[in-house]
Amino acid sequence: MGTTFTNPAAILPAVGKHLGYSEWELIDQHRIDLFAEATGDFQWIHVDPERAATGPFGKTIAHGYLTLSMSNLFLPQILFVENYSAGLNCGCERVRFPAAVPVGSRIRAGGMLVSAEEIPGGVQTVLRMTIEIEGSDRPACVLDTISRYMS
Repeated sequence: MGTTFTNPAAILPAVGKHLGYSEWELIDQHRIDLFAEATGDFQWIHVDPERAATGPFGKTIAHGYLTLSMSNLFLPQILFVENYSAGLNCGCERVRFPAAVPVGSRIRAGGMLVSAEEIPGGVQTVLRMTIEIEGSDRPACVLDTISRYMS
């Protein structure tokens, strides 16, 4: 569903192109609870289904940072590079959370290559990733993720 590049240098001509989509991924209560355990964020809107049923979304919602962290799962499904020695996550820019992800939703990401430049030993990319909620007009998260693919 995404785009495969034969090596880091092959990414360079793809700047400005949409590279495709990841697979859909279910956000269930178990995943939300595991994220709460890992981060210590036990806000009731995420982990208390009874209380959340009377809250603003009518059910629990995923943590925004859980949604953001899913970018690590989605990235290689959108931009896959062969024949490289190491891949490095250098961070992200312009992170926004336009819509909450209700428990039971499926999300996926699409990606447009904003930039790619040669760096010593490889290529650095900026991929604008839009994490969609199935059936929603508004995305859950939009971010520019910065990665390095070393030759």
